[in-house]
Amino acid sequence: MVYRATEPPPPQSDQSPDNPPGNSPRIKLRDGRYLAYREHGVPKNRSKYSVILVHGFGSSKEMNFLAPQGMIEELGIYFLLYDRAGYGESDPNRRQSVKSEALDIQELADQLEIGSKFYVIGVSMGSYPIWSCLKYIPHRLAGAALIVPVVNYNWPSLPNKLIREDYRRNLVQWTRRFAKYAPGLLHWWVTQKWIPSTSVLEKNPAFFNTHDIEVLKKIPGFPMLSQEKIQQRDVFDTLRRDFIVAFGDWEFDPMELSNPFPQNKSSVHIWQGYEDKVVPFSTSKMYFKKATLDSVS
Repeated sequence: MVYRATEPPPPQSDQSPDNPPGNSPRIKLRDGRYLAYREHGVPKNRSKYSVILVHGFGSSKEMNFLAPQGMIEELGIYFLLYDRAGYGESDPNRRQSVKSEALDIQELADQLEIGSKFYVIGVSMGSYPIWSCLKYIPHRLAGAALIVPVVNYNWPSLPNKLIREDYRRNLVQWTRRFAKYAPGLLHWWVTQKWIPSTSVLEKNPAFFNTHDIEVLKKIPGFPMLSQEKIQQRDVFDTLRRDFIVAFGDWEFDPMELSNPFPQNKSSVHIWQGYEDKVVPFSTSKMYFKKATLDSVS
């Protein structure tokens, strides 16, 4: 029984690269994986700005990024959204790492020929690929933004006084241990009918403030976190792998990164809500003020 609990659930379906699950355009990466993407905004051949949007946990390239169409046209913005490894219509990466996220972004940009430099924006857990870009491909960046970025409690420079009594720390650490060492048990737990569904979580004031709840009523939310989806092994494994990488031990500390724009020709922006209940503003403010990126705002 213990052995069974540590084994992941059996797969329910198998998609081959030659038979993609959807109709989105895809590129073939050097390692043979396929990466799905979609384009939005003005055509790239007449754009002034090329921006790659990186979705978060349980989301996809179909995420709602609320930018007025008039502004997009006026500024000449070309948006490139893609399904990260294992999400949506992209193939999983069994060797997924923090570094592989940046390399996927770089190869996507090269194959679609969006230019030698581009902007990157990461939302929520999609922020860790942005940190990866700042570390591994800073020479390719025209600018970067992290929107409500998650905090990895394993970062060496994270002051203990900030997280000593943060209940999220233990929750994240225990979830990661189960995801890594007992995936079958974790899968059984999250698929129980008495566990709240995402529709319940999205209305829970413990996780979201009043404004968040109103916004979530108008957008799809987190499609991969539904009871139906999470029962599927490929979906569960994607979420599990992403969580392990995001909150695991990195090869670098974000606070020790050098400024990718030494002449201040651009900047790194961090956007954090004052009333955020998932990532506390106080933690983000005190922590990111320590960053050696001179142009962080």
